[in-house]
Amino acid sequence: MNVQHVATDPDKPRTLENAKAWMKDRLAKRIHPLGLTDPHETLNAIDRLEGLDGANWAKSWTASGRTFLDLAAAAEDRGDVEAARQNYYQAYAFFFLGRFPCPNHPDKQASYELELDAYQNFGRLAEPPIAAVTIPFESGTHGDRLRFYVRKPVGVSKPPVVIMWGGVDAWKEEMTELSSFLATAGIATIAMDNVGTGESPIKAKGDGERQFVPVIEWVKANTDLDGSRIVLVGRSFGGHWATKLAHLMPEALRGAVNWGGGVHFMFQRDWVAQSRYPDSYLMELVETRSRMLGATNDEEYAEGFRILSLLDQGLLDRPCAPLLLVNGKDDKQCPIADIHLLLEHGSPKTVRLFPGGHMGFGPQTVPTIVRWIEERLN
Repeated sequence: MNVQHVATDPDKPRTLENAKAWMKDRLAKRIHPLGLTDPHETLNAIDRLEGLDGANWAKSWTASGRTFLDLAAAAEDRGDVEAARQNYYQAYAFFFLGRFPCPNHPDKQASYELELDAYQNFGRLAEPPIAAVTIPFESGTHGDRLRFYVRKPVGVSKPPVVIMWGGVDAWKEEMTELSSFLATAGIATIAMDNVGTGESPIKAKGDGERQFVPVIEWVKANTDLDGSRIVLVGRSFGGHWATKLAHLMPEALRGAVNWGGGVHFMFQRDWVAQSRYPDSYLMELVETRSRMLGATNDEEYAEGFRILSLLDQGLLDRPCAPLLLVNGKDDKQCPIADIHLLLEHGSPKTVRLFPGGHMGFGPQTVPTIVRWIEERLN
C-alpha cells in the first residue's frame, strides 16, 4: 500500500485529500478507526469518497457495509457459520465508519442503526457469544434504560468481570478485540457505552459516573458472575470515568484502567483551544465532544469540560482502587501532564507509556492491559 502522509494545519479542519491520506496511513498501520475493516474494500471506500459532509461520508461506507451484509445473509442461508460471522463483523465495521465519529447527520444515524443490527447478528454467532442485556435506568435525561453486551468465557464457573467502555467515538461495539483477549483469559466482560455516547441515557455532566453504578450492581447481583472480582476499563475519554469510580468506590473494585483519559489539565481552556484539530484525529472532534456533553456552542463546550476536573472535585487525594494508566507519550488529545498529576496524589499508581500518540496503539498495548487485569483478578 502506497501511503503518503500529509500534515494537517493545527488551526483548521482537514481537507478531503488530507483526510484520505490520513486514513490510508492509519489503514496501513491497522489502528483506530481503520483497524477493523477489510483493507481492499476500505481503500475502495476511501477512494470513492466525495466529501467529508455527513451525506457523502455515510454514502461511501454504508455501500461497503451493505455488500458484506448481503454476503453474511447468503452465508448463513447456506449454513456457513464462519463466513456469516466474518461478514457480519465486516458489515458492522463499515457501518461503524459510516456513523464515525458520531451520528450527527441523518445518514450517519441510519448507518449507526445498521451497525447495531449487524453487530447483534455477529454477536450471536461469535465464540463465545455476545448477548445484549437491557436494564432500567430511572434517572435518564435521554432514555430510561441501559443497554450493554455480556460475554462469558466458555467452561468457567462464576468468572471475574471486566466492565469496559470507550470514549467519544469508539463505543461498546468497538470493545470486541479486548473482550476476545479477556474471554481467552477466562474473564467475562460487560461492554457499555461511555456517558453521552451511543445508547447512553444521559449526557456527560459532572455526575456522569451514575450511569455505571447500576451496571456494577447488576454484576454483583448476578449469580453467574463473580461480583467480588471486578475491574473497570475506560478507553480514551472513558478513562476519565474509570479513574473517578476508582476513587469513589475503591472497596467494590479490584482495579481500574485509564487508557488515555483526562483528569484535570485536559479540561482546562488552554488545552481545549489547542486540541481542536490534533493530528491524531480525523475530523469533527469538537462536534463529537460537544454532542457527548450536550453543548451547543464553544462556551458550553469549554464549561462542560471545566466541571469534569477530578482535581477541582477534590477526589485525587482520596484512596483509590489499584489504577493502571496507559497512553502514548506524545498524545495531543489528552495531555500526559494528567498522568503526572495522578502520580502526585493519593494512592500509588501503575503507569505504562508507549511510543506514539493518543492511547499508544501498538502490538503490546492490549496484551499489557490484559496482563495487568489478570494480576488484579487472580
